[in-house]
Amino acid sequence: MLRCGLLGRKLGHSYSPQIHHELASYEYKLYEKEPEELNRFLKSGTFDGLNVTIPYKKAVMPLLDEISPEAAAIGSVNTIVNRAGKLTGYNTDAFGFSWMLRKSGVEVAGKKALVFGSGGASVTVCHVLKSLGADPVVVISRSGENNYENLDRHTDAKILVNATPLGMYPENGTSPVDLACFDAPEGVLDVVYNPARTALMLQAEALSVPHASGLSMLVAQAKKACEYFTDTEIPDTEIDRIERLLSHQMQNIVLIGMPGCGKSSIGQALANTLHRPFIDADAEIVRRAGCSIPEIFAKDGEPGFRKFESAVLADLGKASGTILATGGGCVTRPENYPSLHQNGRIVWLTRPLELLPTDGRPMSQANPLAALWETRKALYEQFSDVTVRNDTTINVCVQQIEEALL
Repeated sequence: MLRCGLLGRKLGHSYSPQIHHELASYEYKLYEKEPEELNRFLKSGTFDGLNVTIPYKKAVMPLLDEISPEAAAIGSVNTIVNRAGKLTGYNTDAFGFSWMLRKSGVEVAGKKALVFGSGGASVTVCHVLKSLGADPVVVISRSGENNYENLDRHTDAKILVNATPLGMYPENGTSPVDLACFDAPEGVLDVVYNPARTALMLQAEALSVPHASGLSMLVAQAKKACEYFTDTEIPDTEIDRIERLLSHQMQNIVLIGMPGCGKSSIGQALANTLHRPFIDADAEIVRRAGCSIPEIFAKDGEPGFRKFESAVLADLGKASGTILATGGGCVTRPENYPSLHQNGRIVWLTRPLELLPTDGRPMSQANPLAALWETRKALYEQFSDVTVRNDTTINVCVQQIEEALL
């Protein structure tokens, strides 16, 4: 059996093993190595094929026996094949980014492009953009001639690409740039794939700018790497299949709705059905605060509770593949939307007001339910991707959610 894997410094959780398992039958391990370990590891002969990630896409090049013409032209290697002790480097990220661009529908020919970052991903992105006719292609780095302090030179850029780790889990919410700095961008791309929607992607979405994140690039480059590992051709249809599989797996299902509409009970049942973790945001708030929600309201009022709730949701929204039940008032703070939407599909559970309980619910007790509903229904609609009625049985509601999302 072929011995393959991913080489990097700090890998954490990686989707690469699952992707390669879907592509072919070979061993695929994660190899975390410090810079001083690179040479010895590469010469060890303990692998047949490697993918290479941050920060070694350039560092491995002097240690290889041969480099493909494309990888040499780009100046970055992300795939290594060991053939009888001879190490050959390739760049499959170029295929991956080309695939991502094609799938996004963003046209780059003849347009000014800005690429944020100057590392291994950046040189690949620049190579692809130039090969497709983008002109000029400008690299924005922290200390180069074109940097984040003089972006006003480039407000006319039409294509913007994040080729840095900014915004990548667990540093969710950060972005290399504010899109408001640019006159009329026509395409925004981010090589980051976790979260599914980085802060940059969320802003592009809000501004209705065509955009794409890095999951399709990740899967496409893995397909090309697998072809090098196995010396076999794999149909491109496998890219879409595996991307759909991963997207569904990574996606959170977030339940919103009025207090007492059944988010916790439906969420737990949905989690059991889909074999996913279930998180109750209110229960997590109580755990972190060390007291009940009525006690938080009594001590800090609603503003204090909402601030604490937002901090908890910012953490919970970073997770992948969970079922998350939120508090009924989370929609009253706009900053909660990106926290929930970055990795999630948001389901609005509705239920007749006369069926909503009020015990232990400070907002429901302090306000007539009809008035609370009138102030929140438009907010629930703005947050939600789909609406599901919870007015029959739990099983029926769970089935409706599955049909709507999966």
